[in-house]
Formats: sequence, structure tokens, C-alpha cells
Amino acid sequence: MSDVVAWLREELDRIEQTAQAAALADGPVWTHNLGDRWLVEGMDGPVIYDEGSPTDEQAQHIALWDPQAVLRRVTADRQLLDDLLSERHTVVEDCWYTCPAATEEHDGGDCCDDDRRGGACNCGRDARVERRVRLLAEGYGWGRHHPGACCQSCWEEAEDGAGVMVDGWCCCRDGRENR
Repeated sequence: MSDVVAWLREELDRIEQTAQAAALADGPVWTHNLGDRWLVEGMDGPVIYDEGSPTDEQAQHIALWDPQAVLRRVTADRQLLDDLLSERHTVVEDCWYTCPAATEEHDGGDCCDDDRRGGACNCGRDARVERRVRLLAEGYGWGRHHPGACCQSCWEEAEDGAGVMVDGWCCCRDGRENR
């Protein structure tokens, strides 16, 4: 999961920098004046001028995603990502039944069973967090063109251990059935 988290953090940084640059150039809030030649206007004048394109609907969409809106979304999604990653593994009073992946530092307790301690998560936390992080990342373009972004049934193991997509498509993204 660390690959999707790292990718998402980089993507949020890139989008934030782009929105900040646009805000400096044209102001943080853009407006759309239906029927006006200045289709999308920023603080210091037009951002998009009507020369036959975009349509009014496209101009409204562009204005809705002004730099201020994008920066709010990036901030909220960073908080959501941090919240998802902070979810704890199951820790119970009888530490023999605590999730093997739990640690004192992150979860407030760890497993007493030396044979299981440090093992794979069995409380469902890792699967839940990974699923939710991937859903968040998909909104920023994480998908079938990123190694590891696809379901396991769509990947074959190459000799070097790197995954390759089966026939260049993914059953879970393209609506095709698993083979």
C-alpha cells in the first residue's frame, strides 16, 4: 500500500503547487458570467475569453474548479488520507487475541503471542485502509496504468517479480469477467 500512498502524496503536492500558481496569476476565486464574453474571470480580469470555445457549460465547470476550490479539496483529502492511515489495529484486554500487526506505538498495545506478534493483520484494518486509500487515489488518476493499482487476478508474475497486466486490460476496471 505504501506505493499508492507515496503516489497520492506526490500527486496532491503537484496539484497544490499548480493551484497556488494559478491563484497567484489570476486570483483564488474564478467566476462565470453567463452570456458575457469574459467567460471565466479572475481577480485581475479574464482567465478564459470567449472566442467560440469553451461552451457556457464548460466555462461553468472551469469556474467551479478555481484554485481556491482545488486547494480546499487537496487540504481535505490530505486530512482524510492521514485519518485513514491512523486507523488502529484491534487491541483487546486479553493481548493473546490482539491483532498480530498491532504495535504499542501505533495501536496502544501488541500481541502477547510471540509466534504471531509482528505478523500479518487479521483484524481487517489493513484491507479496509488499503481499499479506502485506493478509492481516494482513483479520484486523482491512480488506475490500471499504475503497477499494483489493479486487482491481483489481472496480474501475472514476470521472472523479475514485477507484475504485468494480462492482455493489457483489467477485469475490475473494464467490466470484463475474470478469466
